[in-house]
Amino acid sequence: MATPEMHPELGREVPVGSIDKELHKLWAEDEARTNASLMNLAVYSEAPGALEKNSAAVRELTAEHACRAILIGIDRDAPETSIRAWITAHCHLSHGKKSICCEQIAFALTGKATGRLRNTVFAHLASDLPLIFWWQGELSPIFEDRLYSLVDRFVFDSSGWVDPCSSFARITEAIANATRPLVVQDLAWTRTFQFRVSVASLFDDPIMLSALSEIGAVEIIYHPAHRGSALQLLAWLAVQASWSDTVELPLAVPNHNDSKACFSFESTSGKTILATLVANPDSAPLGCLTLSGGEVSASVSREAGSSHVIRRIEAPGHFVEAPGPADPDTCADLIGEQLARGGKNSLFRKILPRFRSLLERQ
Repeated sequence: MATPEMHPELGREVPVGSIDKELHKLWAEDEARTNASLMNLAVYSEAPGALEKNSAAVRELTAEHACRAILIGIDRDAPETSIRAWITAHCHLSHGKKSICCEQIAFALTGKATGRLRNTVFAHLASDLPLIFWWQGELSPIFEDRLYSLVDRFVFDSSGWVDPCSSFARITEAIANATRPLVVQDLAWTRTFQFRVSVASLFDDPIMLSALSEIGAVEIIYHPAHRGSALQLLAWLAVQASWSDTVELPLAVPNHNDSKACFSFESTSGKTILATLVANPDSAPLGCLTLSGGEVSASVSREAGSSHVIRRIEAPGHFVEAPGPADPDTCADLIGEQLARGGKNSLFRKILPRFRSLLERQ
């Protein structure tokens, strides 16, 4: 882990036992600052240098979302056990005058950390405020009931997981075993939000709505790093359209630029739907979803780096094209979007079994 004291963005190093006293002194130093908190936001990482990167991300997030931020960096493989803490405040001007500030406490832990994570780190949560826990990287042994029993919303990004099947099994178990309702938020799912909104809006067109029962092919183009988002988008489409699974088709042979995987479904009317997922390194995280059947074709597409998607519907004598917003690409911006929307994320729970089934069929 990088030496934290070399990075002033973490603020003032303080003894762990004096954090509350030092925070009080921090606010007393400047009466023009107002402390604001609507939630606790804990950010956990086992990656070297994560504390400094996450401090920068939290600074951006607190411009729109008032919180007490708790950054946690852990080196579980270190031979010695230690814990260090830093405090700072992220401040933003309100109407050009008074500074609205959010507290940040950063913890660097080494060695065995499970008990200290709960007893020391979580002892500094702002009471009576919900806890959003942003887990970064692979699920490790730290993710267990003594952790998630304290959490209101558990946020993660499955796109980089080596074994998503096993990790989602643990997530599903946590949802079932949590002592209170646990809202889970996969940033891979958040990346599909504007695509889902745009796909749903395609069926506001009477011609597209009438062609729904004729859809026989689906193609999703995605960046190779975001296969989970593509599978979640496909799972959502299958669940919402009430398509049932059929025997999976064999995986196609990759070529130089992309690889393909094919899945088949059956509609409520008995029609077979062939779904093809195409990985393309030049694509946006989600590049294009195309629906076709009969003489009608519709798509939602996005160029890499673009801030908008394009919806298109083509049929004999009928062509419609319209722009729509795109989801952000960075995890911090996606977190901000999710915090703004809130909700219990019940739709993700609804599609989770189908998504896990698609994962296992790969």
